[in-house]
Amino acid sequence: MAAAAMTSDTPHIPVLLGPLLAAVAPVSGHWVDGTLGAGGYARGLLDAGADRVTGIDRDPLALEMAADWAAPFGERFEAIRGNFAELDRLAGGPVDGVVLDLGVSSMQLDDRARGFSFLGDGPLDMRMGQAGPSAADLVNSASEQELADILYQYGEERASRRIARSILAARAEAPIATTARLTEIVASCLPRAKPGQSHPATRSFQAIRIAVNDEFAALVAGLEAAERALTPGGRLAVVTFHSLEDRVVKRFLQARSGGFGRGSRHAPDAPEEAPRFALMGKAIGAAPAELAANPRARSARLRVARRTDAPAGPVDRTRLGLPKVKQIRGSAP
Repeated sequence: MAAAAMTSDTPHIPVLLGPLLAAVAPVSGHWVDGTLGAGGYARGLLDAGADRVTGIDRDPLALEMAADWAAPFGERFEAIRGNFAELDRLAGGPVDGVVLDLGVSSMQLDDRARGFSFLGDGPLDMRMGQAGPSAADLVNSASEQELADILYQYGEERASRRIARSILAARAEAPIATTARLTEIVASCLPRAKPGQSHPATRSFQAIRIAVNDEFAALVAGLEAAERALTPGGRLAVVTFHSLEDRVVKRFLQARSGGFGRGSRHAPDAPEEAPRFALMGKAIGAAPAELAANPRARSARLRVARRTDAPAGPVDRTRLGLPKVKQIRGSAP
């Protein structure tokens, strides 16, 4: 997730909220906000006409924050702690819409104690659910090969092997326990960023966060859960913030809407399946005005699809473009 900057007196306005509400209009029935965060999408859906919204988040802070804003909506809103990979079970029945805002939220990035950001010093944590092994556990225990694979596959970091070697050398001197130390290690392996370029540690922090929270496994499971939960005509809206996530979402929707065709002519004919989704236009990016107000929206992409009446079923995950990283011991389930 990425949100516009907030003060205590201004509401959370999530990226692409306006285009999302326009794409799924008219809003009615029971919706699930599978990545509740500070509640911007949930409130937007309720204000736009949703009869009921179930907000799901594995971060207990999101539920604590919901207590501050949810009272005026009464029984129309319910907050549940959990992983959106199980949203069909957590929602308690069929739903008319699902919104997923992927990645890390602004409230998590801006809280140094959570350890998500390289822009300030804090404990090296990165756990969205605040439970289980942390980023410090991963960087201090994974092998050089495991770290290099994580950095390359999840962060598309070309200097992955050099950084992995430097991490092992540094932790041999003392455990890596803070974001500042990890940032220093990564930055020492890369050229200084030129004006307009991202921070040298951006890709490495992204990769380690994804591994700690097992985000790609949760993403595919969440898309499958949305397929099971949505009623015919129900809408799925997904906001991504980097190309790897967007690739997986794009290919999932292509596969479920019949866009993959039959594949290789040398392979045996696969039985033709009825499409489970109908695509609703192309990916949508942030407009210039939103980019000016919120630079974090620059990489955001919104994809929307409508559920058909075909029964849900398993998806061939080998065709989704998932990064090829072996499950790291101790990462989030």
